[in-house]
Amino acid sequence: MALRSAQGDGPTSGHWDGGAEKADFNAKRKKKVAEIHQALNSDPTDVAALRRMAISEGGLLTDEIRRKVWPKLLNVNANDPPPISGKNLRQMSKDYQQVLLDVRRSLRRFPPGMPEEQREGLQEELIDIILLILERNPQLHYYQGYHDIVVTFLLVVGERLATSLVEKLSTHHLRDFMDPTMDNTKHILNYLMPIIDQVNPELHDFMQSAEVGTIFALSWLITWFGHVLSDFRHVVRLYDFFLACHPLMPIYFAAVEVLDCDCDMASVHHLLSQIPQDLPYETLISRAGDLFVQFPPSELAREAAAQQQAERTAASTFKDFELASAQQRPDMVLRQRFRGLLRPEDRTKDVLTKPRTNRFVKLAVMGLTVALGAAALAVVKSALEWAPKFQLQLFP
Repeated sequence: MALRSAQGDGPTSGHWDGGAEKADFNAKRKKKVAEIHQALNSDPTDVAALRRMAISEGGLLTDEIRRKVWPKLLNVNANDPPPISGKNLRQMSKDYQQVLLDVRRSLRRFPPGMPEEQREGLQEELIDIILLILERNPQLHYYQGYHDIVVTFLLVVGERLATSLVEKLSTHHLRDFMDPTMDNTKHILNYLMPIIDQVNPELHDFMQSAEVGTIFALSWLITWFGHVLSDFRHVVRLYDFFLACHPLMPIYFAAVEVLDCDCDMASVHHLLSQIPQDLPYETLISRAGDLFVQFPPSELAREAAAQQQAERTAASTFKDFELASAQQRPDMVLRQRFRGLLRPEDRTKDVLTKPRTNRFVKLAVMGLTVALGAAALAVVKSALEWAPKFQLQLFP
């Protein structure tokens, strides 16, 4: 049952809403829907194709499709709900009061026009989901902003399935944010400046001299931008992308946003104080994928670690897509795709690398167009093998 009826269940990207003629738009949409259903109905389910669809232009298009695809991306059995706790978690949980305060402040996360009674009922469900996950996973620690992620899943898939999906997400992609301290979260934030430095050294040096730090991106990272974007369509479009990708992809997306900023204090201050709501999401998603291919986490780890010593993290244990490249896993295929899009004579001059001789040459993010978005998850040729094995091996 859809929970966002007041908001609609149509395309989630402004790029899909305009620009092309209606007939062309409908044809593309119809073709993509057919491909998604074909992947869902394959035996076994073609998770690799679903990942491609989640990354490529427009994402998964509707909440009805997300309710079917998101569990596949997280390797969750949608027909196996988590057991309901027999305990009175609201009385027992040390986090209840903080969760209650955060949820009460979450009015803007619900569709405008939703009846108050329905919204209050969903807020009660939101509290129950969070407390149940924390009770079932005592190694996890609640953080402010976690509710912004949980409410997104609640609105899209409903209470029962949201509990299963968020529990899996919390023990994998969000694991570092749920440590007792912020050390590992800060470590992940420290990837931001090395990425910017690789693409635009001038902007990097400007931000360093201005001492803006990286804390401005904290709410972007720990809520997957759910807290800072007002249009729910854009939030779920990003969730499609992040669910289909490496756990560090949100920091690459944050870097792309900053790189889209002019190198002057007014522009930087405007971005850091309030994220623009009219971002070119499809372009930024494509560029984030490009950056990940060009500068995988393993290549940035030394610079990030130099800024802060960190404990072993979920992101570092994942060891990015290179770890699986020997068996046609994501990183290897992404790289092959990237190289294949360039003519041999262009491969040395058009790649995203910072200049060696002139540090102040401003580089443009290349952007392989949304075609890379489609290719990015052709990368996951054997997603059913890749995702579960990595999750089991690397997130004990």
